[in-house]
Amino acid sequence: MLEPFFFILGVVNNAFLIFIFAIRKKRTDILQRIGWVYLLLAIPAAYGIFLVVQEQKEWQYIVFLGIFLAFLALEGVYDFALRIPFRENWRQNWRLLIPYLCLYYAMTYGFVVMVWKSSLTWGVVMLALAITQIVVNTSTHPRGKGKEPESAASD
Repeated sequence: MLEPFFFILGVVNNAFLIFIFAIRKKRTDILQRIGWVYLLLAIPAAYGIFLVVQEQKEWQYIVFLGIFLAFLALEGVYDFALRIPFRENWRQNWRLLIPYLCLYYAMTYGFVVMVWKSSLTWGVVMLALAITQIVVNTSTHPRGKGKEPESAASD
């Protein structure tokens, strides 16, 4: 039961992120109203850890579900508890951004490889969703000018 559950959780996670990334540029009002719903994926992720223990499956599932839970926790703290706009200025907020991005990519990787281990077809589907998610994510990020803004002191 764990493998289909993990696959479905990965599909739902990717679908949520694709939706969030697709609307974040033009419909931030919707994102601010419903973005917290994404954090509810912590409930099935915690249940997944219970399934791993109950079914005595590989410990890697617990690791990747733990990474996913850590990502959701960090997302919740940054975006909803502290309301830190850490994505807006990467150079200033790099200390916040690095652990966030590490968890984001590790979580995405975990959903692909763990699903791939149990089913090639599911793994290909998950890889396609992960690639789509990352492409939509990077394509909707604001583009910088490529240089630091000049300070007022240099005028």
